[in-house]
Amino acid sequence: MAERSTAAVDVADNSGEQPLTAKADQSTADGVAKNPKRDTDGDEAQGTDAEGSRKPASPPELHSGHKLARRYRLEECVTRLDGFSSWRAVDEKLRRAVGVHILPADHARARSVLAAARSSALLGDPRFVQVLDAVEENDLVYVVHEWLPDATELTTLLTAGPLEPHDAYQMVSQVASAMAAAHREGLAHLRLNPNAVLRTSTGQWRIRGLAVNAALRGISSDTPQRTDTEAIGALLYAALTQRWPYENDAYGLSGLPKDIGLIAPDQVRAGIHRGLSELAMRALANDGATASRHEAACTTPEELVKAIGEMPRIRPPEPTFTAPPEYQRTTYQQGTYGRPAAHPGVPQPIAPPPPPLQSRTGKALKWAVSALLIAALGLGSWQLADALMDQGGKSNDTNKSRTTDGGGKSDATTPGRLIPVQGARDFDPFSEDHSEKPNDVGKVFDSSPSTYWQTDFYLSPEFGNLKPGVGVILDLGKVQQVGKVTVTFLGQTSVELRSASADAGSEPTSFDAYTKVADGSGTTVVLKPGKTLNTRYLLVWLTKLPADGEGHWRGRVADVKVTS
Repeated sequence: MAERSTAAVDVADNSGEQPLTAKADQSTADGVAKNPKRDTDGDEAQGTDAEGSRKPASPPELHSGHKLARRYRLEECVTRLDGFSSWRAVDEKLRRAVGVHILPADHARARSVLAAARSSALLGDPRFVQVLDAVEENDLVYVVHEWLPDATELTTLLTAGPLEPHDAYQMVSQVASAMAAAHREGLAHLRLNPNAVLRTSTGQWRIRGLAVNAALRGISSDTPQRTDTEAIGALLYAALTQRWPYENDAYGLSGLPKDIGLIAPDQVRAGIHRGLSELAMRALANDGATASRHEAACTTPEELVKAIGEMPRIRPPEPTFTAPPEYQRTTYQQGTYGRPAAHPGVPQPIAPPPPPLQSRTGKALKWAVSALLIAALGLGSWQLADALMDQGGKSNDTNKSRTTDGGGKSDATTPGRLIPVQGARDFDPFSEDHSEKPNDVGKVFDSSPSTYWQTDFYLSPEFGNLKPGVGVILDLGKVQQVGKVTVTFLGQTSVELRSASADAGSEPTSFDAYTKVADGSGTTVVLKPGKTLNTRYLLVWLTKLPADGEGHWRGRVADVKVTS
């Protein structure tokens, strides 16, 4: 069952699912549902053709061990309804698990399923479970897609309770941005429910069944963007409250009390994040229901993404550290290793020291050691006197070499001289707020290795594929010759050293204004430019982050030193 719950197929639900497509069109004024009746898997057992008339369709007679295209071996049927079946299978050519939807070629929806699968495959967005193949052969139409054994459905996650605010924020952010990208390409989901949203072992959220699940069931909508937006609102509502935002129970969740209507999540459960509660209401927008501050409803995924971007970012909870056990001395440290421990309260006798060397050999050894000490003292005294005499004879020449004709000291730059950093600023040009922990950026040059500036956390070492990197701009006060920059990190980090032009009159704000001059990886990285570098502004640019031990990745810069 654990494997079935994480498979990339749409498992039938017998809990009285209320479709978002029908519900959205019944409760809003911008469209009328093409199929307003309840869309439960049980109600679809007969199938509906394009004209709305019933057409019997029997599923193909398949069994475990059957092979498609001499490649895909069927293992287990996980869904069988409405003339199609869904299977867990094995791709024997690539030796990997896959999921397969199968229906007869003469099925009323076979053409639309093929078209939806091929359109979804062309999108190629990694935030969606990928369609790998869509084929018609031997009177069958089948769609092959990824199988994610390490992912968990949102339905399963909610059985343990509501999500933490940060997890709910990540879920709605990633799902909304993914659906906004899909709608820009003309693709809708129309069956976006807790069974269709998966969280992988790395913490990323993925969506399965884009366009295909709706095509298999003949679902359509006059307002696809609003339908998917309301579905995202329902997902957020469920994640915050562990309740389904309609009267009927669905997906293992209890519905809202009857005759109350849609109420805000923070009225259902105490302690819910106020901003997320209002966001869910703006996305649902049923029968005029809006957030408590009466913001405009979000009717498209793009508007929802914008609303999320205007919210203050929700930080992950601080890690909890358990106190180390009380230090206990071992018997080895007490000097009793290999002997039984003494009874408490009984003083231990002190062993007498060994007798001095009294034999003829002992006396000879003492005289030899004494002679060596006397010789060493004499040699050291002679070398010290010689060094003092030599220094006195050369002192005049040394003083002359350090003065100029005017009698003043030379102002030539000494190689290896420490260049003080006058200021620093966080640099995140590829995010919406252009900010990355600005309050702590001064800790990168405070000469204290115990303090550090850290990035936000991400879902992969490559910043969750959201951006190419983040960094810190160092201001040296004036144009200076830079010999090397030493950066100390907490954890193995990849970094680039970039510099602005020496002619820059002010600090550049564009990433392209900084040229890469060195790179490296490690916990202490020495970045040496390949040629003479004169600049005022340096960019320490992090390109790959270390794991933080909590399933995320983040960078931590403890110290930066610039030398000439």
